[in-house]
Amino acid sequence: MSNSIFTDTLKGIKTERPPVWFMRQAGRVLPSYLKLREKYGFRELMLQPELAAEVTLLPVKDLGVDAAILFSDILVIPEALGMDLKFTDKGPIFEFPLRDIQNQIKNLKPDSSKLEHIYKALDIIKQQKPEDVGLIGFCGAPFTTFCYMVEGNSVNHNFSNAIRLFYNNPELCAQILEIITELSIEYATTQAEHGIDVFQLFETHAGLIPYDLYIERILPYVKRITNAVRSKNTPVIFFPKGIGAGISGVNKDIADFVSVDWQMSMNDARTLVDGEVGLQGNLDPRILAIDNKIQLEKELEKYLEFGKMNQNWIFNAGHGLSPDNKVENVKFVVDWVKKTNWNRN
Repeated sequence: MSNSIFTDTLKGIKTERPPVWFMRQAGRVLPSYLKLREKYGFRELMLQPELAAEVTLLPVKDLGVDAAILFSDILVIPEALGMDLKFTDKGPIFEFPLRDIQNQIKNLKPDSSKLEHIYKALDIIKQQKPEDVGLIGFCGAPFTTFCYMVEGNSVNHNFSNAIRLFYNNPELCAQILEIITELSIEYATTQAEHGIDVFQLFETHAGLIPYDLYIERILPYVKRITNAVRSKNTPVIFFPKGIGAGISGVNKDIADFVSVDWQMSMNDARTLVDGEVGLQGNLDPRILAIDNKIQLEKELEKYLEFGKMNQNWIFNAGHGLSPDNKVENVKFVVDWVKKTNWNRN
């Protein structure tokens, strides 16, 4: 494990400030990334290990963040299950989504060789990254992955076909979730074997179903993945976006840290979540598009008391960065977190 303020926080070691990084930091807002995109397509950047490593480390150099997250995509799992995935200007699209699911489920066959380029990228990143910078691996959580596989795209943010199937045919859904979970465990644990410092499980669409149903029908799959990773002595961050009060169900049996979206205050999250579980989050990323640095700093100052009182907290946004965020604002936030006196004893 890297020797850094990020990994110290993961291990429960007291630090003078919270570590800071951002979801979707390796792209979206970085001029250096956009310059690479003029030459290479998104898929090419992902598939070539040297390029994926380069993009992963861009935010370390350009923004000064305390951790780098692997440059990849949550949909590599369905692709490794044999689904035909295309990355377009309108987002990822599956040519044959699992609509005619009775016939198509039998065609979901794991092919681990389709993930090898990712492990090669991790090896390169480990060689090239500064010693004091943490390395984060990740994959999509089973329910979110299921939603994309059934819907076929992200244009319909309600994922109506996926939710209909979720309610209409729980048994078939369980079969798909089982297939996703098994390959995700292999993928996640192999990342751990390649030396990541922490693994983050992205449940971007946890809020699409009532949280009691999420806890009953989905969380057991999540727990299998997270505990498999933790069995490799690699800590886990779980991000159940939109789960609301259901975040109280994320205890030490599920994850070491839970990432909080911007719709819940950090103080409320701290009250709801098991005290042994650390927190990450939860700046509203949309504020990173504003022109007023004074207003931005006022928003940041709201975290001072929380950061003083909570050592087991990683500063992050409540969701990923988006193209309308300004790179100078992101850099301002990183610098602010680093230079601020958090008054920790």
